[in-house]
Amino acid sequence: MSRKSLFGVAILFALVIGALGFSNLAVAQVSPHVTQALDAANESVKHGNMGHASVVVEHAEESMKHLKMAQAEGENPHLTMAAKGLDEAIKHGNMGHAEVATKGAEEAVRHLKMIK
Repeated sequence: MSRKSLFGVAILFALVIGALGFSNLAVAQVSPHVTQALDAANESVKHGNMGHASVVVEHAEESMKHLKMAQAEGENPHLTMAAKGLDEAIKHGNMGHAEVATKGAEEAVRHLKMIK
């Protein structure tokens, strides 16, 4: 085989491998549990802004349930950080501190959005 032929085969091979790799990236999807965790965390923030500490806890606990299911599918540092924010939201919401609980829920939302 000549040098030109080898070069052409190498380029074709690289293009095929590249196309296969990028097609897998385009198909990759976010876990539905991340989406559900984000939805619940947003609800937690919404109610926290209304001063409803107990409802912040309800939604933060729901978010945490989905977050743990997402972690079981694969670890992500943003899931870990979102869990810390939700822990704070639950802890302070149970103490009746809606404002501080909301900040924890907002932190969770920020990290969950980074996954999406």
